[in-house]
Amino acid sequence: MSLNKGNLYLIPTTLGDNEPLEVLPMSVKKIVENVNYFIVENEKTARRFIKKITPRKSQSSLKLFVLDKYTSELESKSYIDPCIQEKHVGLLSEAGVPAIADPGANIVLQAHQKNIKVVPLVGPSSITLAMMSSGLNGQNFAFNGYLPIDKMERKKAIKNFEKLSKTNNQSQIFIETPYRNEKLFGDFKKLLTPSTFLCVAADITLSTEYIKTLQTNDWKNENPNLHKRPCIFIIHKN
Repeated sequence: MSLNKGNLYLIPTTLGDNEPLEVLPMSVKKIVENVNYFIVENEKTARRFIKKITPRKSQSSLKLFVLDKYTSELESKSYIDPCIQEKHVGLLSEAGVPAIADPGANIVLQAHQKNIKVVPLVGPSSITLAMMSSGLNGQNFAFNGYLPIDKMERKKAIKNFEKLSKTNNQSQIFIETPYRNEKLFGDFKKLLTPSTFLCVAADITLSTEYIKTLQTNDWKNENPNLHKRPCIFIIHKN
């Protein structure tokens, strides 16, 4: 590894509006204090987080590169150029950890291809925290992201993932757009077999945190308010 290159730091953030140092180690604060180049999904929220975790850091010293769905591949290829010029760059998540259900994997791959040291920092991941607290199979699990929106395709996907869970003894993890959480929860209760386990984990690390695992049949009388709350769903069929 070249000693004349800066590092790419993968910088986690909070999962909600709590104090950064409640869930992030001091090492994250120290890195943010010493980095001025950041790759971010949203400039406004990134600046807010940086100010919150390092209040004394000059905002005018920050150089932010926006990485969102409008960013071209050609443009993003220049984002880690400061590392070549011996400057450290931080890839900052919008919520949780970078590059896990979050933009940035291509940036990390580019760093490896350019022989730039990649340094992951410890922070909260809703996916792993939900899996840890579910009581389901933490030895064999898969993150599947979003299920199809189309009603028939979603029904088919849920049944297929349930079958896959049983065949492979593998827990299946899903996320949903927060305003559609309750619709997905209803679909799980209606479509999963009564003995299949379903974990619902909402607002992880926040004061309103809700985590519960029951068999589908036992969820019939449970109706947590999941509307517009960041939520993870995990299913497992024995």
